[in-house]
Amino acid sequence: MPDFSFIILAYNEEIHLPRLFKSIKGLNADIFVLDSGSTDATPAICEQYGAKIAVHPFENHPKQWDVALKTFPVSTPWVIGLDADQVVTPELYQQLSTFGDAQYQGVNGIYFNRKNFFKGSWIKYGGYYPKYLLKMFRYGIGYSDLNENMDHRFVVPGNSIIWKQGHILEENLKENEISFWINKHNRYSDLVAHEEIERLQKLRTQTIRPRLMGSPDERIAWLKQIWWRLPRFIRPFLYFTYRMVFQLGILDGKNGILFHFLQGFWFRLIVDVKIEELLQESKVKSEK
Repeated sequence: MPDFSFIILAYNEEIHLPRLFKSIKGLNADIFVLDSGSTDATPAICEQYGAKIAVHPFENHPKQWDVALKTFPVSTPWVIGLDADQVVTPELYQQLSTFGDAQYQGVNGIYFNRKNFFKGSWIKYGGYYPKYLLKMFRYGIGYSDLNENMDHRFVVPGNSIIWKQGHILEENLKENEISFWINKHNRYSDLVAHEEIERLQKLRTQTIRPRLMGSPDERIAWLKQIWWRLPRFIRPFLYFTYRMVFQLGILDGKNGILFHFLQGFWFRLIVDVKIEELLQESKVKSEK
């Protein structure tokens, strides 16, 4: 048996799970799936591939991952946390097949390189590649960052390293229908707006230390501090322009440009609108 287990979040993922399970088949690792109450063939597919499944109602990704890490009887020193719409490439599979805990003493976390796809197109520019995500970490040491509502990440104290070779491929096939993408991100915008209000009220702090020259997550934490200080309604225009021009998002073609517009502008603008609505609602209540 390998020195790692897989934990996967799922909800109605019959279109994705066979693809993911096939990509890790042969590693002979334990597979645990935390389901949010699927009504499709997700449970049957998990059983078919020998995955152990548990069910927990979904609130947000950070809390769901926290439950997942505390629910399953993991017996390996490492865990790999994947989303159902992700796939392990053969190159990454090869690295995992030769992985041994003894080789990584003093290391608590490993970043994987991700390729993100939208409507069948790889989003190569606009700051989306390379994209390093902390996906593999020592069980009992790494944990889910509960100071986030939507932008989930794992946190590990101590040393982490980056595997630049090999990738996880992320493509949510449900998002080929644009209404699915819009409805999902409309829900996400509620989470982000409430989170930012709480940050304004000093009710939330950053778990990860912000550092421009630190780990990939420390750099994101540093950039977020700048984002929160930018004026609302102006910052979506600035961010979209930055992604399209300075990060060459214009080179991603029709689907890529659509993605950058939706994710980098539309979504951010909706968040700012909802923040204003929440602030106004709070003002009216206080006046009453």
